[in-house]
Amino acid sequence: MGFQFDVKSKNMTATGASGIGVPRARVKAVYMVNGATAGSVSFKDGGSSGTELIKIDAPASTTGTGSMMILIPGDGVVFQADPYLTLTTVTSVTFFYG
Repeated sequence: MGFQFDVKSKNMTATGASGIGVPRARVKAVYMVNGATAGSVSFKDGGSSGTELIKIDAPASTTGTGSMMILIPGDGVVFQADPYLTLTTVTSVTFFYG
């Protein structure tokens, strides 16, 4: 088994298509910044009405701003199309893919 060396990242601050420019990708990790209100981030395969493959709930931060780092086990979650993210009361999301 070899190692994957071409891991890249994409930062998003609003809901929409990620625009990573590859037809197929594996999301390997997610870093998100959340605020004083609980929120979530959803990753869909195939656009805004596509299949939700990842959903992460973020608790409210007692300090006003918090962050979370989620490492996805194995080879990550595979997306056959450009991942579409929905940010709900989340300041920003950076995801790592390959």
